Amino acid sequence: MKKRNSKKINLWSCPDESLGSFNNKVAVALSGGVDSAVSALILKNKGFDVTAVFMKLNKFSKEDGARNLAKEIGIPFKVIDLRKQFKEEIINYFIEEYKAGNTPNPCALCNQKIKFGIFLKELDTDFIATGHYAKVKDGHLYKAKDSKKDQSYFLWKLNPKTLKKVIFPLSNYTKEAVKKIAKENNLSINEKESQEVCFITEANNGFLKKYIKEEKGDIVDKEGRTIGEHNGVWFYTIGQRRGIGLSGGPYWVIDKDVKRNRLIVSLEEKDLLSREVSFKNANWFRKDIKRVKAKIRYGHKGAFGVLDNNKFTFDRPQKAITKGQSIVFYNKSEVIGGGIIK
Repeated sequence: MKKRNSKKINLWSCPDESLGSFNNKVAVALSGGVDSAVSALILKNKGFDVTAVFMKLNKFSKEDGARNLAKEIGIPFKVIDLRKQFKEEIINYFIEEYKAGNTPNPCALCNQKIKFGIFLKELDTDFIATGHYAKVKDGHLYKAKDSKKDQSYFLWKLNPKTLKKVIFPLSNYTKEAVKKIAKENNLSINEKESQEVCFITEANNGFLKKYIKEEKGDIVDKEGRTIGEHNGVWFYTIGQRRGIGLSGGPYWVIDKDVKRNRLIVSLEEKDLLSREVSFKNANWFRKDIKRVKAKIRYGHKGAFGVLDNNKFTFDRPQKAITKGQSIVFYNKSEVIGGGIIK
């Protein structure tokens, strides 16, 4: 262990107190960003046998930054090429969901299928670790200490068996503390934050138009009167108010009729409000709690309501509940399950 690192890092808690010996092999998904780099550094200084692994997922995946960081931290580095699997499982899903008129959440699926799926299967290791801001204990998932950066919303598809082999070293750290650790240890960090959809570097519609043909259709109000024209309902999302192209607004997209290629809009923002949500493809950690808080998108603060099988009823109406997005359920800080809004 390098003396320089052990003095400067402030480790006020174990990454996961449920773990026993720290002589285990851990593969850290090292992207080149600050979160994964500090995660690797924390684990090394805790005495784990750490290997950095870079996942090549698409044409934008460049491993040079991650390779340099591994060298600075003093840990072995390897690259695994998952581009084929990523395209088949994630990019194709993303496109097909938009074709169906939904607004998908590819990150949740990627975590299940790729980052905590194929990644774990391909490696000879006791544990895997990532720079996610979340907490795991005894196969259960919880929010991270830093509520602003918490990423448990994207992890609802994981199962307890997988979670027992996962470490989130940043569970008890704030983003500011992580940046400070990186600076104090002179890590050559890529300052650019990772984007939500990693395989898109342009406007979302610019990407989609490479795979989905434009097709003119009617823009109608909620009474069904035609008030304009659009180039395809799949290029819009519920709650959108910019880029609709109608005068006399603002108008909000309140629904989509995919079969007839009709975009339904309203001048009244209240038409976006609803209380009931149906969902599918549920994954549960616990099913014994019915009154919980639910998040309907990553930026949503969450609101209370009642679970009834695959339906959730909010106490108060929520804005722009969108098909294809994840709905994730919380009992205080614990994630009890999730599903896909339908």
